[in-house]
Amino acid sequence: MTVVAGLIFAAACLSVALTGLLSLGDIQDPVQLSDAKGFAGFWAFLGAVALGFAALAWWMQGNEKDG
Repeated sequence: MTVVAGLIFAAACLSVALTGLLSLGDIQDPVQLSDAKGFAGFWAFLGAVALGFAALAWWMQGNEKDG
């Protein structure tokens, strides 16, 4: 269950990052452009962390020891 929740959260974060990156071409102001890049980078980082934790949970689930 943790893996699924992590993957869903990662997909949501990465979709926000992708939307932010795809909308960079519409921004003319350099300050807003810099802020938008930071916003998209933050969400991409958050998605990568979520993917890492989901992978860690999946690995831990497969390496459980009985007893």
